[in-house]
Amino acid sequence: MARKKKSTFGWIWSLIALGAGGTGYLTSEQIQWLVWGAKKVQEEVAIFKGESGPDNQSAQPVRVYFTKPENNGPAAGDPASMLCSYIDEAKATIDVCCFELDNKVIVAALTKAVQRGVKVRLVTETDYIGESGVTALRAVNVPVVDDQRPSALMHNKFMVFDGKAIWTGSMNFTENCAYRNNNNGMYFENTRLAENYSTKFKWMFEQRKFGGAPAFGKIPNPLVQITSDFPAENYFSTHDKGASHVIDTVKKATKSIHFLAFSFTHEGIGQAMLERSRAGVQVAGVFEKSQTASGHTEYQKLKEAGLQVFLDANPRNMHHKVIIVDGEVVVAGSFNFSNNADRTNDENMVILHNADIASKFEGEFQKVAGLAGYTPPAGQPAAPGAKPESGFPFNLTSFPKFGGK
Repeated sequence: MARKKKSTFGWIWSLIALGAGGTGYLTSEQIQWLVWGAKKVQEEVAIFKGESGPDNQSAQPVRVYFTKPENNGPAAGDPASMLCSYIDEAKATIDVCCFELDNKVIVAALTKAVQRGVKVRLVTETDYIGESGVTALRAVNVPVVDDQRPSALMHNKFMVFDGKAIWTGSMNFTENCAYRNNNNGMYFENTRLAENYSTKFKWMFEQRKFGGAPAFGKIPNPLVQITSDFPAENYFSTHDKGASHVIDTVKKATKSIHFLAFSFTHEGIGQAMLERSRAGVQVAGVFEKSQTASGHTEYQKLKEAGLQVFLDANPRNMHHKVIIVDGEVVVAGSFNFSNNADRTNDENMVILHNADIASKFEGEFQKVAGLAGYTPPAGQPAAPGAKPESGFPFNLTSFPKFGGK
């Protein structure tokens, strides 16, 4: 069998990683190679965009994208390629706050932004300060701040564009999260939300304040009106007590609670779901199976109570952190349903009160849950676009589950 040819940027990336030698510094010649490679990758991304045609959400103030791990690689309209398009549109500033960074096309887009004069800043998790993407951005003089906290994580995955728009969701900016794991990414064109994320970024980047809020600091707009009939809530850990807002949302369910959870260990959230189930609300969800091995999750408790809960079917990771309530409200972001997310990590979440957005997440739920063995109750058809029968047409069973938190 012929050996698969390595991509152009793959060779360049390897060269740069070797040349940097772990120092984080590159020669001027290596930087030129990086810029050339960035242009080549952007050409490939443009091809993917062309295949998918114009973004059919382009007129919407909130746009939602889901990874396609069944493709085992870049796909038309996937979150990574769409994020690159928003990076390309930035005129003055991009603030990047990410747990991990090694996705080639995203790093290439950020490098290209620096080359055209956009001011890029980066906050990241200390555990991943040596990743290839961080090294590459440092090489083009992007300033980097890491959290330097051994007992907690800087777990966000967001960007702020020109102080006017933001990207957030469950997707780390990595090859695994973009192409092999189940994830979501959301783009918001809203200055009030952007003000929230800019405020949080400044605390971390300028004041080196991680975890809680600084003295007298507060997020300016926890409640945002996206449109006249589209309210949203926006919270950050640890200072905004995210779990309490998740519990309040779950307790309001009258018909259904559907969830996709990478890590679900928070007893209060689990108890709220049990209580709604006893009140007649249909509760169903999917757990990432690698996270249930220790037994310290809500999976067994919910299963023993008779709820429709399943272990995911992705041979890599089901990395979502999503709850859909009554088909009308969505909880999403970087916030795992865990005590660590609530009490120690830096996290963000949005709670979106909009049936159209909820239907997009419901479609993803039906797809992921269908692959895991879920069957909708009688009279409740699978959401449009869900393809639970499609499965994963590639063999990844030899790979261990890794690459996400």
